Amino acid sequence: MESKVTTKLALARKFEKVKKAPASFELFVSIHDFIKHIESESSFNVFLKGGKAARRKEMPLKYFTLQQIYQGIEDIDLVTTDDLGHDRYVAIRELSLIRKNETSESNSFWKRREAARKLAGDVYRTLEAYLSPVEA
Repeated sequence: MESKVTTKLALARKFEKVKKAPASFELFVSIHDFIKHIESESSFNVFLKGGKAARRKEMPLKYFTLQQIYQGIEDIDLVTTDDLGHDRYVAIRELSLIRKNETSESNSFWKRREAARKLAGDVYRTLEAYLSPVEA
C-alpha cells in the first residue's frame, strides 16, 4: 500500500511540473520527465506492456504523441550514424527549433503544445485513478 502512495505522489509531482511549465522548451522537457517516470515505474506496466491483464486500451489513444516528445528529447543531442527513422528525425528537428526559441505554427510539436499538455492530464487522470483505492 505504501508503494502505491509513493508512486501516486511521485506521479503527481511530475504532472504538476507539466501543468506549471511555460509554453516553451521547458514544457517539452517536463512532458519528457513525466513519460520517463511512467515508463520506468513498474506499477504502470499493466498499461504499457502486452499480456492477458493489459489495460493498454484505457490509456488515451494519443499517448504515442507524448512518447514521441519523450523520444525526441532523448535523441536531441544524440550523435549517431544509425538510421533512427523519419518520425524520430522530425521530432529531433522540431524540438531543436523549439529549444532555440525558433517557434512557429508550422512546427507540429509547437502547434500542439497545449494539446500535449491536455493529453498529459488525461494520462495522469487514468493512472491516478488506477492508484486510488476503491471506496467500498
